[in-house]
Amino acid sequence: QVQLVESGGGLVQAGGSLRLSCAGSGRTFSNYHMGWFRQAPGKEREFVSAISWSGVRTYYADSVKGRFTISRDNAKNTVYLQMNSLKPEDTAVYYCAAAPITRTLVDDLRQARGYFYWGQGTQVTVSS
Repeated sequence: QVQLVESGGGLVQAGGSLRLSCAGSGRTFSNYHMGWFRQAPGKEREFVSAISWSGVRTYYADSVKGRFTISRDNAKNTVYLQMNSLKPEDTAVYYCAAAPITRTLVDDLRQARGYFYWGQGTQVTVSS
């Protein structure tokens, strides 16, 4: 089992930036593809971005493409989400999640069902 802890959320004005971090512990971090999801009040959890175990392949939701960048540092057991040009509609609780490479194909990383471990979430609020 891997434990995930997100940090870096907060309140920012529209057009601003935030960098989220997700620190993993308990298992070999490079054994997991990693993803970011978000959930706004009254809405379902939605895919934001994902990165393969090696960092070679990345995936983005259309709504964040060109504004968000996912990266990882396996030596630090951490995945990051750099969020630029933030919009009020980006307001949500952001969750990181881990998908075991032995059980989840990279082609499935946009689906929440592919992830076996989840963090507690960090709130991002973008004011207009």
